[in-house]
Amino acid sequence: MQLIEIELAKAYLYQALRCEDSDSDSIYCLANVYLAVLYYTTGQYQMAIDHCTLVMRSQDHSQCSSQIVRELLPKIDDDIDVALGLAVLYQHVRTAALNQQQTQHVTVFTTELFTHYLHIKCMSDIKCQQLSDKTDNVQRYMKYRPISNTQEMCIADVLLWKLWNDFSKHKSLCKQLSSRRQYPKNCPSELHTSELVRLLQKSAVEHLTTFRQLEARDFGSIVAIVTTDFEAVYAYKLGDYQRCLQLSTQNVNTLLYAARVTSVCTFPEFIQLLDDDIVSLTALTLVVNPKCRNHSYNMDITLLTLSLYLISQCQLKLRCSVTSLAWTLSYIRVAQRRHPVVWTLDQLTLKFSARVVLRHVKKLYNSQ
Repeated sequence: MQLIEIELAKAYLYQALRCEDSDSDSIYCLANVYLAVLYYTTGQYQMAIDHCTLVMRSQDHSQCSSQIVRELLPKIDDDIDVALGLAVLYQHVRTAALNQQQTQHVTVFTTELFTHYLHIKCMSDIKCQQLSDKTDNVQRYMKYRPISNTQEMCIADVLLWKLWNDFSKHKSLCKQLSSRRQYPKNCPSELHTSELVRLLQKSAVEHLTTFRQLEARDFGSIVAIVTTDFEAVYAYKLGDYQRCLQLSTQNVNTLLYAARVTSVCTFPEFIQLLDDDIVSLTALTLVVNPKCRNHSYNMDITLLTLSLYLISQCQLKLRCSVTSLAWTLSYIRVAQRRHPVVWTLDQLTLKFSARVVLRHVKKLYNSQ
């Protein structure tokens, strides 16, 4: 769930960069810094560096927000936590010990300072540029903003000086690292949602599995319920055919001769976990039996049918033996007799699975 929240936050920040007033330094720098933080927390250091670079290229930081990170900042490292803790302690001292009313938040990190801190930290983690380049950047920044002449010192200044001292102790590493990296002129302007979709699907499968477990607990004495059907479907989508075959085989052994079995509805949200054949069979059902268009329950498929379909597909992909395929075919025949003819989607799916298995068995015999 935390990864989903991070991906959604990225999408929001990219949306902010596309706003009409995103050219203003305050929005541009703030959004890029937060994107850099989010990429850093997920280990995508290069993307974090690229977004930091965009902020550092900005010539005017006068309009940037002076408080870019407070409670909204995800976990980065102990130094950041200490800095935030010091700010909270300072506020407590002013409000409680000194009996002073705190009307404004304490400035913790300015946009510019925090960008330099995060940029150097990312460079240190991936070691893709010479340490001399890093120390040169810090030296130029310290010359631009000497800490001794700063009237209102931010805690980020202290952190930056700490980094400078750390790097100065390791100058011998400069010769061991690669040459200066050329940064791209532009970072992506929008989020690639494939990772977000993957995380949402995984989260949905976890919640659906929990739902199955609750069903089994409350209604297991009335109807045969398996709890790993969604896990099997998800394993099939990920290409983990051995895992899918194992789970589906267990489910078939439980459901084949049960008096009553559960079904799942082939909603579009569910179909996306399966392959093109199921999509085609669902569409074909609407053609073969137009009455299905008027009642959504007619588009259900029993877990027995679905499990047999997954078994047949996994066996073909894993190139299982003829004996295993014959076992599957015999179980499909039993399931066909158990399902009424009016259950169009089940009958089509079972017939399709049987035909695929038979064709493969004949192909194996002919090759011998």
